[in-house]
Amino acid sequence: MTENTLLILASIGIISLFCQWLAWRMKLPAILLLLLGGILVGPVFGVLDPDKLFNHLLFPIISLSVAVILFEGSLTLQFKELKEHGRMVRNLLSVGMLVTWLTATLASRWALDLSWEIATLFGAIVVVSGPTVIMPLLRVVRPSANVANILKWEGIVIDPIGALLAVLVFEFIVSGKSGAIGHTLWTFSSTLILGTSLGGGAGWLLGLALRQRWLPQFLQNAGSLTFMLGVYALSNHLQHESGLLTVTVMGIWLANMRGVPVDDILEFKESLSVLLISALFILLAARIEFNAIAQLGWGPAWVILALIFIARPISVWLSAMGTTLSWQEKLFLSWISPRGIVAAAVSALFAFQLESQGHSDAAVLIPLVFLVIITTVILQSLTAAPLAKWLKVAEPDSRGFLFIGANQVARELAKSLIKKNIPVMLSDTSYENIRLARMDNLPVYFGNPVSEHAENHMDLTGISNVLAISPYRQLNTLATFHYLDLFGKGHVFGLSDGDADLRASHQFSEKFKETRMLFGDKVTFAMLASQLSQGASLRTTQLTAEFSLENYRSQHGNRLLILFVISPQGDISPVAADQEVKAEEGYELISIIRPESE
Repeated sequence: MTENTLLILASIGIISLFCQWLAWRMKLPAILLLLLGGILVGPVFGVLDPDKLFNHLLFPIISLSVAVILFEGSLTLQFKELKEHGRMVRNLLSVGMLVTWLTATLASRWALDLSWEIATLFGAIVVVSGPTVIMPLLRVVRPSANVANILKWEGIVIDPIGALLAVLVFEFIVSGKSGAIGHTLWTFSSTLILGTSLGGGAGWLLGLALRQRWLPQFLQNAGSLTFMLGVYALSNHLQHESGLLTVTVMGIWLANMRGVPVDDILEFKESLSVLLISALFILLAARIEFNAIAQLGWGPAWVILALIFIARPISVWLSAMGTTLSWQEKLFLSWISPRGIVAAAVSALFAFQLESQGHSDAAVLIPLVFLVIITTVILQSLTAAPLAKWLKVAEPDSRGFLFIGANQVARELAKSLIKKNIPVMLSDTSYENIRLARMDNLPVYFGNPVSEHAENHMDLTGISNVLAISPYRQLNTLATFHYLDLFGKGHVFGLSDGDADLRASHQFSEKFKETRMLFGDKVTFAMLASQLSQGASLRTTQLTAEFSLENYRSQHGNRLLILFVISPQGDISPVAADQEVKAEEGYELISIIRPESE
């Protein structure tokens, strides 16, 4: 029995990792494949029975996992971002959310004959979208910057707000189990007061500990997670089911507290989510009963249709009043609203708790929410790209460059490209480099360019190429492999590492080696940095009938290194070692030229 249990537990981890990898390769939301994997090993083949495997520990596992999800989501909710991202996003997070909540409540009440309590809770659960489903879709569709920014920030911010709404509705239902209005209001008020006060106090204390470095660096991530789970358990002990509200408030407090390094916690969560959260969804999907879904009849179909064709369009068009969005942009936004991780996790947790308290129709929550997730993700993933092209809201061919590094070399190259109206983005983990880039009015991202935070927050609108120009070889390598999968071969370039490339321990695949020839097989970062520091200049030169490429080369001799070629149509190509520069009249060349004294 023990060996069989160990085998099943190991299989859950292996399946979750395989689903994550397959989603990454197929550029699909991971939640879709995780749910499919759980359904296959659960109700289809009967290999996994979570209730039998974990017994009475299943509910605590789900409860703690949901607490981690809500805490991480609330860490991204910064109030200043609500002010910075325009009227449309703010309206979607207020008016749009209320419209979706009301529509989903009425539809589930009418189509499935749910009680008002469960229908209201279902409506609150399905208002969330989430970056885990929006970001993979945007990478494939690549809509215009206006539309992409609206969808991205709505998905990021609505997770904690929608989760907080669902938690408040749930707390109100739980507090009303006695039936007395006075007792219901008192219980709900005490839960609200405890959640906000304990969550705010715990957030302030943890933020102070992180800011004052009371914990060593290697304990900060694990310590933050452990402290959060302890606060969650304490809150539930003091007031039944108040813990979710407490950790949500705690995360929001941390996110808005000055000088607190929450980015490290978010990066730690990325590794945690691969195992903990991925395994959670396999367990949840394995508990789905097809009989329960079949018993719902056509009711879920009417609910899903109401969400897609009534709630979302009304939300978008009401929210867009007073904005400059075109009807094509409004129509595209009206179609895109897939549900994600928070909806699945919260619905499972609340269904568990409400069923144990006598709400028999709460069993409908899990299959109904999962049907909404599967339908919206599949339908909108398959149709978003053709719809964007038909409505002409898809981004035109991108020609911009993401620089891995914001050092002097990257900054000077970026300024040369910006002068030719070529979009750029500079990413660096050095605050000093980022500060200097900002002083040059260059768009920047401060942080790890291959992290989930970068995926959600770094604006790659108009960007389809990567230049790895960092002095850190390991970062260049990681970024190269990461963006090769995103942008493809021929769009990712890096400088040679010189003699390091010849060592056996540093050998990589041919696909990787082909990216290391930017500007020439002998051109290294140290060489470019040295030339700029010694007075070399970056120049943009246009070729004419009287001044050809040969004239240009003969004028500067071996002091000349051609970096980019820009065609008369505006197409730009970095020069690689194995590439012969072909430029005629009307072409422009961006080059680095060493001083004549050399």
